[in-house]
Amino acid sequence: MDLLRSLGSAAASSILQKSGLTLPFSLGDKVSSFEGKTIWSLHDATKRDDGSQVSVFVFDANAPGKRNVLPLAKNALKKLRTTRHPDVLKFIDVVETETTVYIVTERVQPLSKAISSWQSKPAKEREEWLIWGLHRVVVALAFINDTCQSTHGNLRVDSIFISPSGEWKLGGLDLFSNPKDEGAILYTMGGLVPDGNAIASPEVKSGGWSALKAADPAAADSYALGLLLHSVFNPNSPPPTTIFPPHAPPVPSSRGAIPPSIFPSFKRLLNPNPKTRFTAKGFLDLGMGQVLGDGSGFFANNGLFKICAGLEGFPLASDGEKQALLRTLKESAASFPVEFASYKVLPSLLTSLEHGGASAAQVLPLALQLGKNLSPSEYSDLLIGPVVKLFASPDRGTRMALLESLPEYADKLDTKLVTDKLWPNLQTGFGDTVAVIREATVRSILLIAPKLSERVLNNDLLRHLAKTQTDSEPSIRTNTCILLGRIAPSLGYNTKRKVLVPAFTRSLKDTFVHARVAGLMALMATQECFEVEELATKVIPAMSFCLLDKEKLVRDQAFKAMEMFMKAVEAHAATLPETAIPPDRGLNPSPGPLNSVGLANSAAGAAGALAGWAMTSISKKLAATDLQSGIGGGVVSPPSQANGTGDTLAPPGAFISTPSFSQSSPPSVPTSSSKGMKLGGNRTGSLVDELAAEAGPVVHAPGAWDDEDDGDLMDVNADGGDWSEFAKAPGAQELEAVHDPDAWGDMLDSSSKPASPPPPVAAMPNLSAFAPAPRKPAASPAAAKSKAPSTPQPKAASSLVPPKQQQTRSSSVPSLSRNASDARAASPAHAPEATDDWDNSDSAWKAEDSTATPTAGTAPTTPLSAMSKEEKAAEMARRKEERKQRIAQLKEQKKKG
Repeated sequence: MDLLRSLGSAAASSILQKSGLTLPFSLGDKVSSFEGKTIWSLHDATKRDDGSQVSVFVFDANAPGKRNVLPLAKNALKKLRTTRHPDVLKFIDVVETETTVYIVTERVQPLSKAISSWQSKPAKEREEWLIWGLHRVVVALAFINDTCQSTHGNLRVDSIFISPSGEWKLGGLDLFSNPKDEGAILYTMGGLVPDGNAIASPEVKSGGWSALKAADPAAADSYALGLLLHSVFNPNSPPPTTIFPPHAPPVPSSRGAIPPSIFPSFKRLLNPNPKTRFTAKGFLDLGMGQVLGDGSGFFANNGLFKICAGLEGFPLASDGEKQALLRTLKESAASFPVEFASYKVLPSLLTSLEHGGASAAQVLPLALQLGKNLSPSEYSDLLIGPVVKLFASPDRGTRMALLESLPEYADKLDTKLVTDKLWPNLQTGFGDTVAVIREATVRSILLIAPKLSERVLNNDLLRHLAKTQTDSEPSIRTNTCILLGRIAPSLGYNTKRKVLVPAFTRSLKDTFVHARVAGLMALMATQECFEVEELATKVIPAMSFCLLDKEKLVRDQAFKAMEMFMKAVEAHAATLPETAIPPDRGLNPSPGPLNSVGLANSAAGAAGALAGWAMTSISKKLAATDLQSGIGGGVVSPPSQANGTGDTLAPPGAFISTPSFSQSSPPSVPTSSSKGMKLGGNRTGSLVDELAAEAGPVVHAPGAWDDEDDGDLMDVNADGGDWSEFAKAPGAQELEAVHDPDAWGDMLDSSSKPASPPPPVAAMPNLSAFAPAPRKPAASPAAAKSKAPSTPQPKAASSLVPPKQQQTRSSSVPSLSRNASDARAASPAHAPEATDDWDNSDSAWKAEDSTATPTAGTAPTTPLSAMSKEEKAAEMARRKEERKQRIAQLKEQKKKG
């Protein structure tokens, strides 16, 4: 078969080369089943301009035995070009020379080939298909005989063709003639067609073809129609005996597969008398039920005929008629011929959708069902193209049907079609006034998102979704969040970081419960879209408030999400180094609160551990040069010789461990400056700074630690003045001056010799271990005596201080803020057990405040918190002036001494 086709194509190409013609089509394979049955050769072809498929009938007068029938080919061309009827073969183009004719028509195949393929089909379906096809031929024949007043003259199986839609088309107009035409060739050349005498009527056989000129134009064609009925219903049977003289009427036994309803008309068509013979027009009227008779209505009752008639009038039919037709189509779709369903019913349904209407919800699913039998290329041309075009329809019923049926054809859409044709019309649904359309539009995006361009996906679409997330309908807001979660992996990297967290956070704040749940689930589903740092800094803080949502459904989902995110964060944290501080900027870790205190498991434990962490962190931040500097700001330099007591100082690089502190009195962080450590600085720091600036520079002198003091707040390079000097102080005024930071430096300038030689200093205490307590007003001696001593808390002792000295040390810095009697009591000469320490509670300070009495020459002290703004300013000025006077008195006393 393929060899014959190749030979046919080669022959046609040879003809074209010899003629030198340029055809407007590309000639394809020859239809071998049609070869030799007529004067034509049939080829499949493709038009060059639009690529549409066509058929080409080729006649070559140079072929053997074809020269004498050239007039028949010319007549066929003439009649086919001038005869326009839906059931007549459609003429498209022609290429003609003196010896060749190329007639281009719609793509068709011979009826004989289709009949052979239908032999295996069920008898009922085959009969229905044959009757429907015959109806189309009879309509065309009645048009030629009655309207055109002409005779076809060549009606047989080889003159009928099948279109792509399965409809029968009448061709073979080689002998088409009108008796009034002078050049009519039927009457002179009728016998030149192959097997022409086999279909000739009795009057032609007896009187020749010229006898037809005086007869009814329908007479010869009516007889041929009867023979055609026998050929299509009984293709493997010989012609009926009635064609032979004496032309006896057909007997019932010769009916074969001819339907009983048609058999009476079959006998009347084969009447040997042309005057009483049944015509094609009469046969058509009887079949349509327009006249009564045996078997009336065999065309009108045909299922395929009803469907075609219903589709043609579908736009104008009533709702009841439309529903009935659609129900019939749905029930009978499986039994339809493939060509009929794909090329006849399907285009008709899609055309009806262009007019809109409520029936779109039933029409479109049916159209998609019929399109399943199409090849991929046919599916794109016959179904996808018209369906996408329907998105431009303003009818909401059509739009809703298109959106609901999108899952069935979305995978057949390509990127270019979606971006260029579908999206521009689809996006109008986001702003529709009907909420159902808006929601369906949002839900449809998920199906076409993979085929949207990057520009549409990351810009246009997100702008629409930003609006739908604030829609008045809760379901639309919820579905928008779900959609964002589903398409998140397809978004660009920067778009993910900018859009996802704000969008999902908005859903978490939605008043609709399921919208909040959807927001949490979307965050969980898009976890891979976030960096671990984003989980910790953006996602977890943004969703944490849902843990206390009023709805249990939301709370449960929030806890699940938090658990999942925390596992990811913990896994990443386990891979991080213990510290990011460079080695050259920190100190070697020493045993202390930072390293020894474990993770807190309770609020009390955390509160107790916080103080140790804070103090240790300060020491970690001090550079090596800072640790070697004295409290007064000078750098500690190792002495070259022994001090006055004969003891030598240890190297300045030696440090002691940071003392541990009790939980009950967390110390505060001290600040260091070039002027030395400031006591009481965390009460009214701004005032102290002002006073220190006015007091003048501080003079430092080398000194030593006292035997009895703590050694916590004195510089190792201070002068000989030590804690014993405070016992020889003249009075309370001197102690009051100690509160000034600059006065503290002058006090260290005392030239008095220490009462006892200082112990050797091996190391400087860690500065972070001492934070100045809030400064309290000086208490009177009576109040100090009445104050019950508090039990001192144990302190970490230096390894270089004798145990005896550690036991007899007086209270630390807070006791310096009291009156002269307290100071003398705390001196080495009056060294009782420590009466005060850092562990004193705040209530003790309040008690002292309540019993404190002003010293001589000073006004009663009123808490600053109880004063107005003007009173505070006046009080500050008064204190400033008093302290200047006290500092001047102290300096004068030093000079005299």
